[in-house]
Amino acid sequence: MKEDLWKSKSIWIKVALILAGITMPLWLSVEFSGLAALMEDLENQPSGSKLMMAAFGLILLNTIRALPHYIGALLLGDELGTRLKRPWLKVLVPMAAIPIVYAIINGYNSINYHFGGPAIFLLLSIAVLHFLGRGQLRPVFKAFILAQLLLGFQWLDTVTFLTAFGFGGGEISMQVKNMAEQLGFGSTLSFYSLVFFGVFIVNATFLAVYLTVAEQKARMRQDLDIARLDMVESRSGREALHLVHDLKTPLSLMEGLNSLIQMKTKDEEILQYTNKISSSIQATSDMVSEILYHEKKNWCTLKTFIEYVRANKLSDSATIYAFDLEADEQIEIYINKIRMTRALVNLIDNASDAVEGNQDAKVTIATKVDQETILIGVKDNGHGISQADINKIWNAGYSTKSHPGVGLTFVQNVVKEHGAELSIESEQGIGTTFWIHLPKERVRDENINHGQ
Repeated sequence: MKEDLWKSKSIWIKVALILAGITMPLWLSVEFSGLAALMEDLENQPSGSKLMMAAFGLILLNTIRALPHYIGALLLGDELGTRLKRPWLKVLVPMAAIPIVYAIINGYNSINYHFGGPAIFLLLSIAVLHFLGRGQLRPVFKAFILAQLLLGFQWLDTVTFLTAFGFGGGEISMQVKNMAEQLGFGSTLSFYSLVFFGVFIVNATFLAVYLTVAEQKARMRQDLDIARLDMVESRSGREALHLVHDLKTPLSLMEGLNSLIQMKTKDEEILQYTNKISSSIQATSDMVSEILYHEKKNWCTLKTFIEYVRANKLSDSATIYAFDLEADEQIEIYINKIRMTRALVNLIDNASDAVEGNQDAKVTIATKVDQETILIGVKDNGHGISQADINKIWNAGYSTKSHPGVGLTFVQNVVKEHGAELSIESEQGIGTTFWIHLPKERVRDENINHGQ
């Protein structure tokens, strides 16, 4: 799990954002931004308009410099917390990473990067955002809200009477405030700074509340859709079970009449036919039992299972399917054929959706042997699934399509019923493969060494 974590591109993108924030002063310097020239002009020809321009330039420069590592730390903490199932990391990672960034910058930069009031308020805001959204607010929304909070809190650095409380302790900030005091514009600068602070903070607060409520409503609608689907499926399932159960009676009658014919005749040809009828009745009876009882399982060959999948799904589909059957087709697997078929068909449906519209669309049903395990898989050459979506697809109701998804939840349940495992391999732009790993206890073949 941890090895896969550090191989993830999305993790390294967040780390790259933090590194970009660390190196930002090297290339976006006070001189490069034009702020140094503006400050020099202000000192040579002081005026209220130039003072406000310098304040705007300072706030904009500080915001642009800080944005990469704040956003990177926020998103990195969110992803690590989600993947490792440690929600506290969503707060701890930014709390640790951002002060470290300030320390590194101050280690090589001649101009002091002041870790003061705005930085502390921003760290507290990250914690509030996490608890306000109850872990449900999307990271991209958190990042957008944080950007507005960052811009708002930066204005506190130019409020003259807040200097004693740890705001605006940086070299340029102090120059701007001292110049404002010399010009007699200290109160004016503080007033406008507080106004801009209020505008951005109020806007960010309303946005956070609105997005949180919208996310909760969306989840409620999704849960309601799932409940409706469950209700419909439950009702349809009960009706189907009653119908299937009723099949037991005619099957028993057919078996009895067939046995009676076998007792009454000595004709070899007729006996051959009755034996075939008996085998068909038994096979149908086993299928009925598999439908009625989830725990009911039987041995069947891979060939039989794949042919059954083909008959139930592939024969009436417009999609062209390929087969990559490496495993010996005579290997037997111990499964509930009906439910395992439904599970595989769900994976095939998902793969078909993934390649829809592609000119070279391809869905492959595959089998292979991995030591003592049999793998049954479905491959597609669609757009692939991002790492963020891979973490979500197992959640009931999650879907990248317009309707709520329940297919993968069902597949997982069936796989667990068989003591098996379900894995996914996906690369964006390449495609996705789902593998069902059947353990050795549910596989038998004389060519496979079971360690006996």
